[in-house]
Amino acid sequence: MGAEMAASVWKNLLQTMKERILQQRRASLYVGAHGYEEELVKKKLQQFPGGSINLSKGDNGIGILILNNPKLMNAFTGTMMLELQERVTELENWKDGKGLIIYGAGNTFCSGSDLNAVKAMSNSQDGMNMCMFMQNTLTRLMRLPLISVALVQGKAIGGGAELTTACDFRLMAPGSEIRFVHKHMGLVPGWGGAARLVRMVGSRAALQLLSGAARVDPQRALCLGLSEETLSSSDGTKALEEAQVWLSQYTEGPASVIQAVKKVVTVGRELPLEDALRTEKDIFGTVWGGPANLQALVRRPKHN
Repeated sequence: MGAEMAASVWKNLLQTMKERILQQRRASLYVGAHGYEEELVKKKLQQFPGGSINLSKGDNGIGILILNNPKLMNAFTGTMMLELQERVTELENWKDGKGLIIYGAGNTFCSGSDLNAVKAMSNSQDGMNMCMFMQNTLTRLMRLPLISVALVQGKAIGGGAELTTACDFRLMAPGSEIRFVHKHMGLVPGWGGAARLVRMVGSRAALQLLSGAARVDPQRALCLGLSEETLSSSDGTKALEEAQVWLSQYTEGPASVIQAVKKVVTVGRELPLEDALRTEKDIFGTVWGGPANLQALVRRPKHN
């Protein structure tokens, strides 16, 4: 009876924490504030069609997200921004997911926003609304309980460079580049890329990359800590296979444990220390006494 009660308590705790964490993760930065009305933004973005965001979810728990607009170097149209939000929602609900690889069709990553949409949304309020919409989406992408990798082939420019910073890791193919070209467009990053870049490489390096609009090749990206590794192949299929092998070293194990690991890192990065400690305790409670923990205790592995 005691064991059954303990199992019931653990199950209820797990469900409560899952709901709480999911609610926190989905919370938008802008909800009825700063003049942001999401439904109106969506209607506006719907007016600029083209391309697609394709998602496949593997039985191994690895998702593949493809930016598919090769005629425009995978630039984001309005409907692609909407589809990205839909795919992120789908990934938030993927209970068996462990990892995610994002890459672009046609052996290039992404050239930012479709200029046709940019020109048509050139007034200040439309621009701000698009900014807030993409900040919301990329923040949710960053907070996914999946270990994410941006596979950079060809060019990641402007908004494409910003998208790479919303992933946990970046892998670069030979001859590829990441470039924050916003200055040349009379802009600064608006999708959260600057804030994430500063936290990633430090304020001095971020200032150099943004004010210099310099091409960051794989070697410099490694030196800056912007990239984890330079792949051996620039071929699309081979590069994707390499990225999957690389990611697999971090996604081995049950999805519940991998997701919990990502969550504690996310709260450690984003919350004040005391809040992070309390939330870590709550996440710990969702795996303590869980199937993976109990199986490990039965095996009694030795740590060499």
